[in-house]
Amino acid sequence: MKEDYYDILGISKGASAAEIKKAYRKMAIKYHPDKNPGDTEAENKFKKAAEAYEVLGNEEKRAKYDRFGHQAFEGGGFGGGGGMNMDDIFSQFGDIFGGGFGGGFSGFGGFGGGGQRRAKGSNLRIRVALTLEEIANGVEKKIKVKRKVQAPGTTYKTCSTCNGTGQVTRVTNTILGRMQTASPCTTCGGSGQIIDKKPADADAQGLKIQEEMVSIKIPAGVEDGMQLKVSGKGNEAPGNGIPGDLLVAIEEKAHDSLQREGDNLHYDLYISISEAALGASKEIQTVNGKVRIKIEPGVQSGKILRLRGKGVNSLNGYGKGDLLVHVNVWTPKILTKEQKEFFEKMANDENFQPNPEKSDKSFFEKVKDMFS
Repeated sequence: MKEDYYDILGISKGASAAEIKKAYRKMAIKYHPDKNPGDTEAENKFKKAAEAYEVLGNEEKRAKYDRFGHQAFEGGGFGGGGGMNMDDIFSQFGDIFGGGFGGGFSGFGGFGGGGQRRAKGSNLRIRVALTLEEIANGVEKKIKVKRKVQAPGTTYKTCSTCNGTGQVTRVTNTILGRMQTASPCTTCGGSGQIIDKKPADADAQGLKIQEEMVSIKIPAGVEDGMQLKVSGKGNEAPGNGIPGDLLVAIEEKAHDSLQREGDNLHYDLYISISEAALGASKEIQTVNGKVRIKIEPGVQSGKILRLRGKGVNSLNGYGKGDLLVHVNVWTPKILTKEQKEFFEKMANDENFQPNPEKSDKSFFEKVKDMFS
């Protein structure tokens, strides 16, 4: 089971943004790879702390994590901290340490040990509109995406500025003592390579735009505004670098007759006075087709019928929500002469006088029951 982000940073769930930042800074200093060369355990703790801060340090991501846990970022490929590499982690340091830790670090990650920095392609963002039925049950969408890919025939040669290392190193005095840091080579962008040959239809980086069909698996229970991540389906990077990601924003289409509230659904059912008095069998819409329900004789307006398991599948995988049917007795606005005479005759009839029983719940009790 994946470790809780709050436990990783040693903070409570009510910690402020400043406390989260302070806790991460402390751990980053303690387990930094330059202070713990060759220590795999320290390296893992350093990565875990960065992953936890990447989520808890972001107000929107933290809210989703508090509600859904790790499932909010892992189910169906949600964008969170799980796929962070060392370049991603070091990119946080300008915020945490005031700008003195930008770029790579010696002997570690994409820059260290004389190795090259693998460039990463830019991310792409799209919006996918889903029906309530698709959200309730999960769906696989095939979307056409225009992304940059390496043009066939493009070749590269070693960058003469950095001699293929992809970096320029320097020694600085920091709070950790003397530390060797590295910055990407401005000539090759840190890849250690520059273009040797490229076809006429390629851009300056040897890339060209290509349309591709991408399959996106969307889990049940997603909400409007959530973002999914499809790894490696963004723009490719020059020099056989790491492709960017495809970020998919979820948009929830309005339903004609159902209203969503978390995993529960609401349906307004209107019945006539005659149906309320005599009882009726009514057909209602659900996310899995229509179902027929029985209305008992004497039902009161405001009655809520709960159809268990007829709501939305939980994003956490813990069952399904319910469908709450709100019964509304429709009062006719225009009456014929005969209808008016009938109701005038019944106006003083004892059986037509309001006489609520103790079992008839008030409006506020019904609202309370809806959320229980």
